[in-house]
Amino acid sequence: MTSAVSELAMSLAESEAPGNAEELDALVRANFEFVWRLLRRLGLPESDADDAAQQVFTIACRRFGAIQKGSERSFLYGCALNGAAKWRSARARQQGRFETDAEIVESEHPCGDELLDRQKARQLLDQILDSMPEELRTVFVLFEFEELTSIEIAELLGVPRGTAASRLRRAREDFEKRVTRVESRMRFQGAKR
Repeated sequence: MTSAVSELAMSLAESEAPGNAEELDALVRANFEFVWRLLRRLGLPESDADDAAQQVFTIACRRFGAIQKGSERSFLYGCALNGAAKWRSARARQQGRFETDAEIVESEHPCGDELLDRQKARQLLDQILDSMPEELRTVFVLFEFEELTSIEIAELLGVPRGTAASRLRRAREDFEKRVTRVESRMRFQGAKR
């Protein structure tokens, strides 16, 4: 992914805002992985997350002069959130027409048991996250996976700290309930066999 980030940084810096090439390069290098992981956790498969992350930085480059200094990450977060929402909307319209990434990988590349177990766990995690309400999922992902503090989350979302903390508490409860349901379902299916 590092070479792709370098290529993206250089091409955006040259084409979109040549006067700010160094700053744009630094912005992409410092935040690309964060944006990509965020998009993945907001429901995009790997192949779409790559494209969506590039779109986020293309938007950031076009609007670079309007981004307030010190708020770059918040801006990128907002773009990623909007991009993920548009992707989910398009996906909902096309539901059922395409295989999931995991199904494609399983059918084309048979792997060892451990790799398959990881893949299934990842798919299950993505399904659980996809089923959560967006406002809870977002806070949960930022805290648990991106390891942001509740203060940083509040700033990114533009909500009071107490609201961010409350959403995080509710998100953890919601996630735990969903995991418990999935585990119960799996035990029941295992007992039926």
